[in-house]
Amino acid sequence: MSDLHPFARACTFLFVPGHRPDRFDKALTSGADAIILDLEDAVPLTDKAVAREAIRVAWGAWSVSQRARVLIRINALNGAEAEADLTWLSTLEGLTAVMVPKAESVAELQRVAHAGSAQMQLIPLIETAQGVRALDAIAQAPQVLRLALGHLDLQADLGMACEADEVELGPVRFQLVLASRGAGLSPPIDGVSTSTQDMTLVQTDAARSRRFGFFAKLCIHPAQLNPVRQAFTPTGAQQDWAKRVLAAEVAAGGGAFSVDGKMVDPPVLRLARQILSQA
Repeated sequence: MSDLHPFARACTFLFVPGHRPDRFDKALTSGADAIILDLEDAVPLTDKAVAREAIRVAWGAWSVSQRARVLIRINALNGAEAEADLTWLSTLEGLTAVMVPKAESVAELQRVAHAGSAQMQLIPLIETAQGVRALDAIAQAPQVLRLALGHLDLQADLGMACEADEVELGPVRFQLVLASRGAGLSPPIDGVSTSTQDMTLVQTDAARSRRFGFFAKLCIHPAQLNPVRQAFTPTGAQQDWAKRVLAAEVAAGGGAFSVDGKMVDPPVLRLARQILSQA
């Protein structure tokens, strides 16, 4: 995993159906950090080939900088479209990342990796019980950049009936953060909020993600981008505190010191640096 890859620090990932080329350039100007051109759930079975061709045509017209902001979500590897998708990936020169839905094994990820260049990174989407069970191995697989949670499919796979706050999924979210940290990956990407009208709910969902240690979220509508970004951006008060902590560290010249009447030790210094980095 390379910290230099733009998706390693991306906060907002916007899905766009692959068979809707009229939305491609709009998405690139939406302010999203990353655009996911989708071949899977958003595309009817009868339009899979149409989507691949639409993306290929658009890809040829985009600049290097535009391509660098785009990744592809392929179809599940156990489906009928998998081989066509993997063969087609090699036609997209400069493709730097692929999202792998329903990722369940290292062997699956290697199959996708071999379809592209050695520089192509993978974002496994954890959506099944088997994927959760294999989290550590998946996180440590070659070319994996970040993990992402597909919590809606996971609920269906497990037969769950979650409340709106999704407290039932807390253990899974924690496991994704833990596996990411253990493998030295960037913080994981949380799943979508289905509402395209209630942006307060979207921001609440994103704030929950942040509390768990996620630092990105999948989005399905441009209106969700700003609420998500706000939830992941430290507040002015948090940034002010972090600056004062680091300034006090310099003034103290080493050893113990306090800020706002509270002792500052290495973990607190690390938190202050994280806040300013995220800002």
